[in-house]
Amino acid sequence: MSGMTKILMAGVAVSVLAAGSASAESWDMPMAYAATNFHSATGEKFAECVTLGTGGALEIKTHPGGSLYSGAEIKRAIQTGQVPIGERLLSGHQNENPLFGFDSVPFLATSFEDSEKLWEVAKEPLTEILAEQNLHLLYSVPWPAQGLYFDREVNSLEDVKGLKFRTYNNASARMAELAGMQPVQIEAAEISQAFATGVAQGMVSSGSTGYDRKIWESLSHYYSADAWLPRNYVMVNMDSWNSLDDNTKNVINGCAAMAEYAGDWRSIQYNEFTVNELGKNGMTTGRVSDTMAGELRAIGETMTGEWLETAGDQGKAIVDAFKAKQ
Repeated sequence: MSGMTKILMAGVAVSVLAAGSASAESWDMPMAYAATNFHSATGEKFAECVTLGTGGALEIKTHPGGSLYSGAEIKRAIQTGQVPIGERLLSGHQNENPLFGFDSVPFLATSFEDSEKLWEVAKEPLTEILAEQNLHLLYSVPWPAQGLYFDREVNSLEDVKGLKFRTYNNASARMAELAGMQPVQIEAAEISQAFATGVAQGMVSSGSTGYDRKIWESLSHYYSADAWLPRNYVMVNMDSWNSLDDNTKNVINGCAAMAEYAGDWRSIQYNEFTVNELGKNGMTTGRVSDTMAGELRAIGETMTGEWLETAGDQGKAIVDAFKAKQ
């Protein structure tokens, strides 16, 4: 156990006796990704930590794989109090506010280290936006850098013209358009069926998504591209949060800090494992060609300009603060 983990656990333990005396309450926590996915595993440990830390006064039950609400429905369900807590990929809601897509600006933050620096400067404004939407942000964990999956060998964008491309947020859809592909919005829980039935022929995602969904059963090639590292966020309905006593909030905050720390490490370690597993299961893996890398960079420059235009001064401030950390 690391020193940081011991400190956080001690903080949680201090509040157990006081929080445990409250009347028992149960919270359902919808999650969009498979139970085996590292985000879901992190959420499950977070839920166990809260349940233990409050002495059972607050029990959190996770519902992975979109079993309670689909990914696109989760944020709204939390906002409106249908559920008190849940996890969502906020970049899927960039149409609501451009800042929700700060983590998916192509080739801005392409490593775990850079993703952490970007998160440090974006966390405060993002927290404020969510608070205005009746949401309290607890923690965030990045996905590994996004790569490209196809049902064929691809050496340049000419090879993917007209291809049906699975998308999950504005950035992935816009990239598909600029590359001459046909964007098709598909939630994570529907990926396997979509590729098996030919609804999509390619996608941009991490190795972990491909591994979780056994994508080798339908697609043949995976290309590392380090396009961006999107983040998942665990949020609480603000009314539900405000109804909690301070001891319970302290427990939740301590568990959230541990979950973010552990989730970061899971993401780093899981990335190498899953990409290796894609290869072991018959996929051709490697980096995008130099030609395609250059083409993607050009698309990234266009998309960065578009995002900065829509995100305005607040978006520019985030990018400038991030670059100042480089």
